[in-house]
Amino acid sequence: MEIHDVRAHRSKDELKREDQLAWKIASVAADSVEVDAEATDMIINRIIDNASVAIASLNRGPIKSARAMANAHLRSGGATLFGMPAGHTVCAEWAAWANGTAVRELDFHDTFLAADYSHPGDNIPPVLAVAQQCGKNGSDLVRGIATGYEIQVNLVKAICLHEHKIDHIAHIGPSASAAVGTLLGLPTEVIFQSVQQGLHTTVTTRQSRKGEISSWKAFAPAYAGKLAIEAVDRCMRGEGAPSPIYEGEDSVISFILNGRTARDQGKSPYDPTYQVPLPGAGEAKRAILETYTKEHSAEYQSQALIDLAFRMGKEIDDFDKVKSIVLHTSHHTHYVIGTGAGDPQKMDPNASRETLDHSIMYIFAVALQDGEWHHVKSYAPERAQRPDTVRLWHKISTLEDPEWTRRYHSHDPSEKAFGAKVVITMEDGRVIEDELGIANAHPFGARPFGRDEYIKKFRTLTDEILEKSESERFLDLVQQLPNLTAEQVRVLNPVAPNGYLVENPAKGIF
Repeated sequence: MEIHDVRAHRSKDELKREDQLAWKIASVAADSVEVDAEATDMIINRIIDNASVAIASLNRGPIKSARAMANAHLRSGGATLFGMPAGHTVCAEWAAWANGTAVRELDFHDTFLAADYSHPGDNIPPVLAVAQQCGKNGSDLVRGIATGYEIQVNLVKAICLHEHKIDHIAHIGPSASAAVGTLLGLPTEVIFQSVQQGLHTTVTTRQSRKGEISSWKAFAPAYAGKLAIEAVDRCMRGEGAPSPIYEGEDSVISFILNGRTARDQGKSPYDPTYQVPLPGAGEAKRAILETYTKEHSAEYQSQALIDLAFRMGKEIDDFDKVKSIVLHTSHHTHYVIGTGAGDPQKMDPNASRETLDHSIMYIFAVALQDGEWHHVKSYAPERAQRPDTVRLWHKISTLEDPEWTRRYHSHDPSEKAFGAKVVITMEDGRVIEDELGIANAHPFGARPFGRDEYIKKFRTLTDEILEKSESERFLDLVQQLPNLTAEQVRVLNPVAPNGYLVENPAKGIF
């Protein structure tokens, strides 16, 4: 792994292309190194994982809207939609839009947390869609997905977007553009321009995850994937991009990220430096092995706390006798999904599902009472509005603990943690205290997810939707991924009876 120092530059510096981060990303994407067996197995797991949560979300509102828009862009020989027959194809960018929304809707697929947040599985829908439309085989698909994970994970390690209130999909634009470039075997120059366009078009604010969180939270990564495909298409036709996109005098680092911070503090905007790790020439792309999926349908920083709530709930006979619950946790958990966010919506029984899955106070209360978590029932309005739950919920608060923040940012896998210490004080003065650093399903957790667990998750979420024969067809096919022909890749998405979709009756432009 090579570490690249990245900072803003003045226009008169005339920064060479080979010294720009976008070029270095493109060079990694253009490197045709094979993906090793361990990383390939995990790619298969994550395709199964994406299919699980996508099929389970098919009849939810945002998916209906995204599907209706995609169906206005039919294309013979295009890409398939989750649930729909293989012969029903749309333009690849619209398949990425609809399928990416389905994958993201339940907040239930994989995650990587470091300097910033990410859901690297968001790279899979655009790469798969282009593979289907362009006739690429399973081996090509594996290489493309490996690049998407590699670039996104390493950007997330080095460049923090959220401290400047920029949404983390700005890392998906470059990673998905690079991934499609690898899939298609494009030259470095074309990928370079695509990465720059991919970033330029996907810089948006974190208001999508603040206050009254709307359905756009599910659409946002799919939108980035769609824009990445369009960026690659333009650049394949010879178009260029704003350059240098990261280092330019009026570009992302200088005016959106740390360069702006330095300027506001009266310092040179060219001083702050990001250290971005990327594989060297010929080095295997294995970053996917650093990522982790979810056992529970909720924000990742709540995964360990849900497991902990199951354990602690057994020690409480009467939840109305709880006086207070304090979660001592990391900066990120406190300020993003805790009381440190200052969002009254996180305590509102009438809040949207998207808001509730970003409220650790709500999540911990329900998990404590129920001893289980369900991707639909745990967010149902009647569950959120239950009076005893509301009473308990409003007794919960979070505090930032520097040690949990340090562990969150640790580069040592043995101590990196996303959990908390929980102190429950009862009305009679009794104190129940426990802590958990990582979720049970985490690679270092009590019950790490392997192939069997991914398949179990798939069956649990899809058995009432897919016919058994279709479920078995998909699982058998995906586990042969590196050896699939282009025709087999075209039928990789599971097909549900009658598409398992009631179309959105509302009309739009398309």
